[in-house]
Amino acid sequence: MEPLALDPQSTALVLIDLQRGIAGRPTAPHSATDVVARARGLAERFREVGAPVVLVRVAFAPDGRDRLAPRVDAAGWGGPVPPDFSQIVPELGPLEGDLVVTKRQWGAFYGTELDLELRRRGIRTIVLGGIATNFGVESTARDAYERGYELVFAEDAMAGPTAEAHQFAVTTIFPRIGLVRSSAEVLAALV
Repeated sequence: MEPLALDPQSTALVLIDLQRGIAGRPTAPHSATDVVARARGLAERFREVGAPVVLVRVAFAPDGRDRLAPRVDAAGWGGPVPPDFSQIVPELGPLEGDLVVTKRQWGAFYGTELDLELRRRGIRTIVLGGIATNFGVESTARDAYERGYELVFAEDAMAGPTAEAHQFAVTTIFPRIGLVRSSAEVLAALV
């Protein structure tokens, strides 16, 4: 396994959909509570060393007309969105200096200012975490990879709707586009 060293000047933490409407759902193999706790530890350390913390949330217009609605075989959640759905979980903030990016689909790059904000800050490496591993995290990771970013996946700071869905992304997709590490390994590498 390749040793990990992260430069705070060129590394950002990007946390996907750690918001009330998503973090309140069942997750596996890590509970949402554990994911949020590990993400908080990562965010605190990134802030301490002056590295950017990006909190990505998904939100929709009150009329829902900006939501994707193609014909599909397996529909996701639908219906009205609770008023606090897109609020970042209070354990994470946002705190002063954090970037908050609002997306309207699974991935955090398309239709947002994420790439611009990262490039203006000289970011070359992204540490990813969040919920759900195989939706928002994976979609964002694939796009980041195609944009030339180095990726580190904090495996225990993310979870999916099932352990199998999480494990497939972590063992099949992520090792082909980045480095899979624990949050403890990420913390140790941030010098």
